[in-house]
Amino acid sequence: MKILFVSSESYPFIKTGGLGDVGFSLPKALRKQGLDVRVMIPKYLQIPEFYKDQTDKIDIFSVPVGWRNQYCGIEKIEYEGVPFYFVDNEYYFKREHPYGYFDDAERFSFFSRAVVEFIKRMDFVPDVIHLNDWHTALIPAYMKIENLNHLENKDIKTVFTIHNLRYQGVFSKEVLTDVAGLPSYMMHHGGLEFFGDVNFMKSAINYSSAITTVSPSYAKEIKTPYFGEGLDGLLNEKQDKLYGILNGIDYDIFCPSKDNNLFKKYDINSLEKKVENKLQLQKILGLPQRKDVFMIGMVTRLVSQKGLDLVTHIMGELLERDIQFVVLGTGDDQYNSAFNYYSMTYPDKCAAKIMFDNTLAHRIYASSDIFLMPSLFEPCGIGQLIALRYGTLPLVRETGGLKDTVIPYNEKEKTGNGFSFSNYNAHEMLHIIDYAHSVFKDKASWKILMENAMKSDYSWESSAQQYKDLYRKLIEEIVL
Repeated sequence: MKILFVSSESYPFIKTGGLGDVGFSLPKALRKQGLDVRVMIPKYLQIPEFYKDQTDKIDIFSVPVGWRNQYCGIEKIEYEGVPFYFVDNEYYFKREHPYGYFDDAERFSFFSRAVVEFIKRMDFVPDVIHLNDWHTALIPAYMKIENLNHLENKDIKTVFTIHNLRYQGVFSKEVLTDVAGLPSYMMHHGGLEFFGDVNFMKSAINYSSAITTVSPSYAKEIKTPYFGEGLDGLLNEKQDKLYGILNGIDYDIFCPSKDNNLFKKYDINSLEKKVENKLQLQKILGLPQRKDVFMIGMVTRLVSQKGLDLVTHIMGELLERDIQFVVLGTGDDQYNSAFNYYSMTYPDKCAAKIMFDNTLAHRIYASSDIFLMPSLFEPCGIGQLIALRYGTLPLVRETGGLKDTVIPYNEKEKTGNGFSFSNYNAHEMLHIIDYAHSVFKDKASWKILMENAMKSDYSWESSAQQYKDLYRKLIEEIVL
């Protein structure tokens, strides 16, 4: 099978969140299962020169963007056995950040149209094009108007993955023809129309062969008004082609016995070395060096989705306890300011780093006792999967992928790999933190929990097989 995987980002070239991890680790896992998978991403300014210097320019052509034609170059590189294609246009992608510009609709319309134009020219005609989030969501519509689904008499299928339904790519209706260059007859419920605007993600939901999202629970949740972000009705209409396939993580990248970011490497048979990471992290963060203190870690975007209203609501009470709290991330000013305030007010108990630092992130995963993820909603979540891999116990709210991956501790059976609470309530969360703290004091039970966590298997192997099976169903036109 030939699969073209299209994403707005991919590790190691560009990564702003979990999508970047998936953009590399899933294609890598699929290639291990014998599929010819290739990846296309924009050529951003932020891609390290080390990689840009290794690319080969393989094509140049023009791409229609509304009434204009824009330059497009295609460059190719191979990384760890995965072929990558970079879509080059400096006007659109030579910018300080990958996203967040007034013309994002035009930038990613160009990217999507460039992918379609390149498929006509390349020597690789995919069986399936696998698309990710709103940045790639116009590709099925472009394929429809160009009749590209039947290129070289091959019926090309499309799979669209929703990583986060909140971010849909909603723009004014003028974007449809003036920017995206799509015909006006697509401005209806079965096309892109969304309360008088244009919705890129809705286009992909309507025109793709199959829709996936990143956990079984989230696939159910988004069909309800609370989680559906205005698309729950449409997703119920399309439920026969909607699948929930859990994300995994790359166990080669996230491996405490091989991770050069750590102060001290360890594995399930040398968990006593884990505490050395805590002591060294305490030292560099200016916290008292104590083996026995209960350390709570967070590595997250500082936005409301991540449950930070709960955390800030009880932060004063939490810091009265014998704990240390470490947070790393950037986001909304209200949370940046709150965590800075608590780190200055409680310098022996709280350390806040309002920044992104991959090395420090790995060290927090390895050093903490609890990894806190009290999300309002969480399509899959990668943080809890990484924490499990490092023997750090996730404490999560039961939603989306968090519910699917974190098994609450059972005292009697000594089973489970973390802790959870159900309601979006700050004091319910605090109660579970206190409970986890009490279990932490029982070193024998805690060691069993850490071992359970590290034995949890959330590598990509199982999920990649589910994608492979889905691709095969689509290609063989089995009724889904």
